[in-house]
Amino acid sequence: MKQQTNIKYVSAAEAVRLVSSGNRVFLHGSAATPLALIDALLHRAGTISNIELVAISTLGKIDWNRPEVLKSFYLNSLFVSENVREWANSDYGGYVPVFLSEIPLLFDRGILTPDVAMVQVSPPDDHGYCTLGTSADIAISAVRNAKIVIAQVNPQMPRILGDGFIHASRFHAATWVDTPLPEVNYAAKAGPITDKIGELVAGLVEDGATLQMGIGAIPDAVLSYLTHHKNLGVHTEMFSDGLVPLVEKGVITNSRKQVNPGKIISSFILGTRKVYDFAHDNPGVNCLDVAYVNDVTIIRKNPKVTAINSAMEIDLTGQVCSDSIGTHQYSGIGGQMDFMRGAAISDGGKPIIALPSVTSSGESRIVPLLKPGAGVVTTRGHIHYVATEYGVVNLYGRNMEQRAQLLAGIAHPNHREMLERAYHDRFGKMIWPVRPPQSIH
Repeated sequence: MKQQTNIKYVSAAEAVRLVSSGNRVFLHGSAATPLALIDALLHRAGTISNIELVAISTLGKIDWNRPEVLKSFYLNSLFVSENVREWANSDYGGYVPVFLSEIPLLFDRGILTPDVAMVQVSPPDDHGYCTLGTSADIAISAVRNAKIVIAQVNPQMPRILGDGFIHASRFHAATWVDTPLPEVNYAAKAGPITDKIGELVAGLVEDGATLQMGIGAIPDAVLSYLTHHKNLGVHTEMFSDGLVPLVEKGVITNSRKQVNPGKIISSFILGTRKVYDFAHDNPGVNCLDVAYVNDVTIIRKNPKVTAINSAMEIDLTGQVCSDSIGTHQYSGIGGQMDFMRGAAISDGGKPIIALPSVTSSGESRIVPLLKPGAGVVTTRGHIHYVATEYGVVNLYGRNMEQRAQLLAGIAHPNHREMLERAYHDRFGKMIWPVRPPQSIH
């Protein structure tokens, strides 16, 4: 028998009246960013005060840079995105360094527990259940812990199976907003350099591997070179359009996975309408709580976990900065370390950092020393494979002198002499030769 659930929809302005001065408000993120609710809340500036906003990456236009907003609202970002980057780096915002897998603990343990959760959901089904759509990730914990839940119900939000179900009776207010989801076309951002890196990294992927793809054009470029692989699986914090053709071609079967076999496991989905439609009501796709998806003890159980992530810069000893440009917070720790570690201890796993050799202005991304204030996301103890358009090296088990030599070899030719001088100045001219690993039978 159907469970009748009658939602009384109100305007976004009326819904956000439930937010009171002094509240901590969680904002749903990525393609599920509830822009109508956020806009209505920010327009309450001056009538409420001392509001702390907590979110990971958000998408879309957020009209925050107004004096009245900055007087009433403080952004405490858990992963900085482009639309609020200057806010998070201002006197009116901040950044919380934290592994993506552990953000739910901040909510569960009362450290950053939200008073109000503002989420965007798919419409209720016949039984009254909505889903958190494209972003289950940390939103599951936020909804579980918040005293008040305000929903932006969108018929264009796909119904995504997994952990992100929420019954409409949990909503304290709901507004109906029929609007397209934000889209990101990573393929359009690709170019010859990204393409070459994708080809090189694809050469590391073995048949039967379990894939994790980070954010950006490089992971999608890698996927485009995997069309002749067999029996690949997916257990990743996010995925985009590049996955869809591999499922359609039968390359991704998830048949070799030990955890959640037969299913693509993710915590959020970000791309174009193509991938949103692919995931809609698809039993082969589950979006689960990020505390589970990014749990190293879960990741390692799958075979040949191949984690593909990127970086801002890497120093000659293998320290990877992925979240900042010097002291300027650019993004966040996210799930990179969760999967770098999980892949490293998976049977046959390969943790990979892939990055262009230079920035858009021609500066080397392989550097003698990280910029002052740069955040180390992947440590020199966790680094394994590094790829640029000039090659792939494996730093695991190499001393710092050997690492410097290997990394200089895949730097842009314009910067190799500088890097060679730097490692000779630091380590001297005697570098123990790198010997290939032995096969142990």
